[in-house]
Amino acid sequence: MSLAIDRLRAEGKPSEEKIHRFLEEHRFPLVEGNSVTFVFYGQVDAVLLQHFIYGLPTSQHFERIKGTDLFYLVLELPRESNLQYKLNVIQGKEGRWVLDPLNPHRALDPFGANSVCRTEGTERQEWTYPHQVTRAGDLVKVAVWSEAFGEHRDVLLYLPARFRRTRRYPLLVVHDGSDYLRFSDLKTVLDNLIHRLEVAPMIVALTNSHDRLREYPNNERHARFLKEELVPQLERDYPLRAEPAYRGLMGASFGGVACLSTAWRYQGFFGRLLLQSGSFAFTDIGANQRGPAFDPVVRFMNEFRQSPGKPSERVFVSCGTYESLIYENRSIVPILQKTGMEVKYVEARDGHNWENWRDRLREGLSWLFPGPLWMVYE
Repeated sequence: MSLAIDRLRAEGKPSEEKIHRFLEEHRFPLVEGNSVTFVFYGQVDAVLLQHFIYGLPTSQHFERIKGTDLFYLVLELPRESNLQYKLNVIQGKEGRWVLDPLNPHRALDPFGANSVCRTEGTERQEWTYPHQVTRAGDLVKVAVWSEAFGEHRDVLLYLPARFRRTRRYPLLVVHDGSDYLRFSDLKTVLDNLIHRLEVAPMIVALTNSHDRLREYPNNERHARFLKEELVPQLERDYPLRAEPAYRGLMGASFGGVACLSTAWRYQGFFGRLLLQSGSFAFTDIGANQRGPAFDPVVRFMNEFRQSPGKPSERVFVSCGTYESLIYENRSIVPILQKTGMEVKYVEARDGHNWENWRDRLREGLSWLFPGPLWMVYE
């Protein structure tokens, strides 16, 4: 039980004045150690928490303080937890999902926005914010003709601050690049980490797919586009390092599958992989339980687990412990390690979302492409 709620209820039915003072004196959700209290105030019939923690009931009822319009729900969450959620506010027979009106913290994704609850030890890191002293890189649009797809594909190219034609740079190809820019602040993160010498100055190709659920899971045309069309054009037009150790792929969810399957098709070409919450669904026995969209993923992963080869040299894998994919990501790590690749695996108490992926970028990028500051300590 929340100590603050206990104090509010101590004298029986709290007055409206006492409720308003309670709301003004606290920030919500109210974090007290491992106890998190969600609060809603309004003339409704019921309130439910709709959250995205795999393993807990996704819909949980608030309790009303009798005789008032104040509702609350107490959850036990460990330190260093991030929770994205909405409230289902019910009036009569109608329910509507809303952002938490008492919580100003929001996270955007392609489907809109969620409210964000951060428990103790999970403050947003300063390297994810813009800084006046940081030298900013540039974004340049590039059109790539693809025989594989029979069309031009637009690619947004990140060029680091102080870009020089006389230098040679690593190349990182990012799946769902526009989403990484918008929802994970990728440009700000790159600017800051390169400026701080934690990550090597690099060129980053931000790609997008017209049909990612079909193109990303072990699609021959997609892999051919990256390896035989995109990279060669960029190598002709920009000063890139040609060694595999300076050529990488990055992606989240289905984008992680695209990275792994492309590197598997062209082993030894992409020497660095950054895989975030990969949708690495597989079956040991029986049918795929995740739906038809995962059928090509399961076929690929079953084949990969039987014959992984050595797709890359160094792989960074991250996943949230509150994701339904945590089992699959934990399962793939020993398989990757047995190939002889260097593997670093990181978990966080977070879900399948863009803030989770943003918050792992510093550790992943600095390990795969260390800048001068990090190299001093290796």
